Order: sequence, then C-alpha cells, then structure tokens
Amino acid sequence: MKPFLIQQLERYALRLTELDFLLSREDIMGDMSQFLKLSREHAEVSAVASRFARFQQRNADLAAAQAMLDDADLRDMAEEEMTSASAELQTLEAELQRMLLPKDPDDARPAFVEIRAGTGGDESALFAGDLLRMYTRFAESQGWRCEIVSESVSELGGYKEVVVRIEGDQVYGALKFESGGHRVQRVPATETQGRIHTSACTVAVLAEPDEAEAIKINPSDLRIDTYRASGAGGQHINKTDSAVRITHLPTGIVAECQDGRSQHSNKAQALKVLTARIQEKDRAERAAKDAAERKSLIGSGDRSDRIRTYNFPQGRLTDHRINLTLYKLLTIMEGDLKDVVDALQAYEAAEQLAALEIGATA
Repeated sequence: MKPFLIQQLERYALRLTELDFLLSREDIMGDMSQFLKLSREHAEVSAVASRFARFQQRNADLAAAQAMLDDADLRDMAEEEMTSASAELQTLEAELQRMLLPKDPDDARPAFVEIRAGTGGDESALFAGDLLRMYTRFAESQGWRCEIVSESVSELGGYKEVVVRIEGDQVYGALKFESGGHRVQRVPATETQGRIHTSACTVAVLAEPDEAEAIKINPSDLRIDTYRASGAGGQHINKTDSAVRITHLPTGIVAECQDGRSQHSNKAQALKVLTARIQEKDRAERAAKDAAERKSLIGSGDRSDRIRTYNFPQGRLTDHRINLTLYKLLTIMEGDLKDVVDALQAYEAAEQLAALEIGATA
C-alpha cells in the first residue's frame, strides 16, 4: 500500500482513540446533539480503523510466513499462509482505498433525468425516446422506481423533452455521469435511401434536493401558471387546468409538471424540479469559480460536451471521456448500462485517489 494511504489510515486509528475518550466522558450525555454527532463519526471511523487493523494483522502474518520459508519442515505451511495473506491483503487494500475516497452526499439521493432532443429533428426526438427507454429499463433492473414528471411528445413519436424522476438506492451516484451530449449515428426510420444520419440529445441528471437542506426560494420570486395538460392520461387530465409551470424570475429557470391528476401534486413536483435546477446552477457556478478544482471530464458539468456516441451500424458505444468502447450497443439500449456505470465510477475513484496523493505530498 502507498505510504500516503498508510498515513491517512493511521490518522483514523488516532481519531478513533480520541472519539473513544470523548464518548466515555460523563458530561457527554448532557449535550445530545454533540453525542449524536460524535457517535456517527465514531461509526464511520471505527469501520475504517477495524479494516486497517485487519490489514496490519495480515501484513504481519505475511512477514512471519516469509520468515519460515527457510525451514524445510514449515515451508509448505508458510507458502499456503503467504498465498492466503496476499489474497486478503489485496482485497483489504481495495476496500480501504474506497473508504478513504471523498463521499458525495448527494449520491444516495433520488434524481431527475432530463432528456432533450437536439440537432437532428424528428430523428433526435426518436433517440430521446430510446434514451428514456434505456434509463427506465436500467432503473427496473436495479429495483428503482420511475415516474414521468413532464413530457413534450414529438409528432412522429419520441420526445422533444421529457423529465423522469428515479427513486431508489444510490440513484444519483450511478447516473450523475450521464449529463452531457449524447450523439447517435444510424439510418433513421424516415430515411428512404439508407443513409446514416447523425443526431444528438442532451441529458441532465439532477439530484433531488433534501427538503431539510434545500435552498430557500422566496415565493415572491415565482410565477406560477396553470394550463391544460396534453398527452396520455385519460379524459380527466385533458379536461382540467391541472398542469403547472413555475418560473423562477431572478434566474429565468422554468419547471413544469403535468403527469399528476391534481394541480396540487403537479405544483409540488414542479417545485422540486425547479429547486433541483437552481441548486445545480449554483453547484456549477461554484465549481467554475474554484480554481483549485482538478480537471476531470466527468465532473465538468458542461452539458454541451459530446460525452458519448451510439453507432448503430457498428453496434458500438463509445464514451469519449474515458475512452471506453463496447460492442454491445443493442443490449445497452435495452438497459444493460452496468459496464458503463462501473467504468465511470472506477474512473472517478482513480481521479479522487490521485487527488488524495497530490494533497498528501503537497
């Protein structure tokens, strides 16, 4: 294991000793908020410290086994112990590296996935529908729940724009790298001469704000419009002004919802989307002003960037940020996104680890 990681882990061991002392004091129960704060930290620190203690023990076991190699009577047992210890050390090192990486508190939150047709006209709208299907199929495979918040259907099918809310375990953490420009190369259904066309959509993934920590919006800064919903939903949804559009006047950011049956539920959902968009705008502005931010394509947040190409004639998906190419496009479009998500998360972890090493040596 690299020396800077050992140093980080030794700090955890020291901090655990400090926390044990602080939590053992008789006066700690007099301040329940402080007790709960220290207890939560203790649980996190002890998890890391216990794995590090196991790592140190197995490292000592490996050294002891190596020292027995010169003894012919013990060599077989020593080699067996060395194999076992080396395998466990490799697993423990990977676990400890993951534990040391900075955690995004939003990773566990539900997410809004916004898909908008771009260049390519009707073909782009059809591709937006394909992307929606891909994400909802992936969500189903993960046991997540999906709910259409708003949609603008194109004339030939597909969507000019669609927003879906996805709820489940670690949704934002898995989908946050999908933000950006998605390009498709294929022969459109409307093409009579078999020519390959290039179209594009943009995807934005926003973490649903925690109501306890969400930014506060002044009601006087909002303009709320109601209108008659369009699209699927039966007779009721088309006969009442249940759809809601909310405009945040200071920023011009707009959110709308028409999927619910009541104006009240649509207003609540639209306000959630609006809050998520405003928080994403604030997050992007802070990142842009932070000169010390490491240059990571994954974290750029620039939705105009072409992050991925879907080449149907070649059956190929290419993620340009990490030079990942997979020749199983049809299964990916059916929701098999695991290899893509895993590769992007591994790339982010490697970047974070490199940043930790730079920070430790600075």
